[in-house]
Amino acid sequence: MLTYTVGSSKQRQKVSTMEVEEKIQNLWQELRDLSLGNPPKVDHLRTPPTPLQFLRDYVNPNKPCLISAATHHWPALSLWPSTSYLWDTLSSTPVSLHLTPTGRADSLTPHPTSPSSLCFASAHVQTLPFEQALDRVLESDSKQVSYLQEQNDCFRAEYGALSRDCEEDIPWASEALGCRPEAVNLWIGNHFSETSFHKDHYENLYAVVTGEKHFLLLPPTDFHRMYVREYPAARYQYHQDTGEFTLELEDPIRVVPWSSVDPYPLHEEIQREFDKFPLYFDGPKPFEVTVKAGEMLYLPSMWFHHVRQSPDNSGLTIAINYWYDMRFDIKYAYFNFLQSIPHSPRKDPASCKVINLESSFSGSACNSGDESDITESLPNPNNVRDDSDGEMDELCYKPDCISGVSQLGIF
Repeated sequence: MLTYTVGSSKQRQKVSTMEVEEKIQNLWQELRDLSLGNPPKVDHLRTPPTPLQFLRDYVNPNKPCLISAATHHWPALSLWPSTSYLWDTLSSTPVSLHLTPTGRADSLTPHPTSPSSLCFASAHVQTLPFEQALDRVLESDSKQVSYLQEQNDCFRAEYGALSRDCEEDIPWASEALGCRPEAVNLWIGNHFSETSFHKDHYENLYAVVTGEKHFLLLPPTDFHRMYVREYPAARYQYHQDTGEFTLELEDPIRVVPWSSVDPYPLHEEIQREFDKFPLYFDGPKPFEVTVKAGEMLYLPSMWFHHVRQSPDNSGLTIAINYWYDMRFDIKYAYFNFLQSIPHSPRKDPASCKVINLESSFSGSACNSGDESDITESLPNPNNVRDDSDGEMDELCYKPDCISGVSQLGIF
């Protein structure tokens, strides 16, 4: 049995793997009972909140909400469904187009030289005049998927001609958070594009203009259910002459911590995926939220989210999101602590090695890697070493910290 030595040198307590896992799983339910209602749900606000209400009821408790009538005054809602308006307004403006063979960029796919393992694949990116790029999006099929997006403040950098059609920030959010958005991004795609489970270190206001976005949400407390692993980074290369894609590993080699869970496995792979990721499939269900045109989702920092989309009659889904800097406060510190706690997903806990928790605790003995968004990995100053003989470096933490996470109610 895997055990942990908890406490000072004068007084120690043996805690079994099963007890640690039980406490972590209790945390999943406690968060839902205490913060998200009974039964747990995402609040649906009929009108935008006041700055005070937004800060007090949603930002501080790290709690999502869906807001109706948030953008009904935007000209974009009546103008952007018209592809002719977009063509005329943006014309030959150069924009970034992301190309993949599956519609799943920034996600896991079979390794190019070892198909039995996985790698983290990014899209091939081309810069094209908008009118050509939009045609490519509309022509997407199951073998070649184009998506207009670039997570680098692309709305202000590439789509400035559309700025008069919407707000440059969300006034009530800017007042509540005490800052303007760090980045504003535009997304133009269709049902072929899908975003895998990940999280961002931003307070995210996500507004749909045309079509619908379908979110699966999990709170930061559910980190261990995401089966985060480190995968070698690769990038698709699109060959214009043949219309084919190749997948090439980055050189020098880089690894990306990423969730291993696909919430929608193929029918023939369902049982295998359930067996591989029982904490996800057997745990509390993720929150399902559909954001329709004119609605806005507040997605709190560090919440895991998976996104699918449905187009409107023109064949497009268009959304714009506002990233506000998150506060790196006690919630962030506790999340770092939580993700450092070893939590074995094995069905037979006795197969794990014994670990003495005696020095600084910052790694995981049973999962590899910290989760992060693509651009910024969480700090992990004291890495856990997995030696060839299977023994692990010594780790420790202060007594009662696991239960303290839930008692403070900060997630």
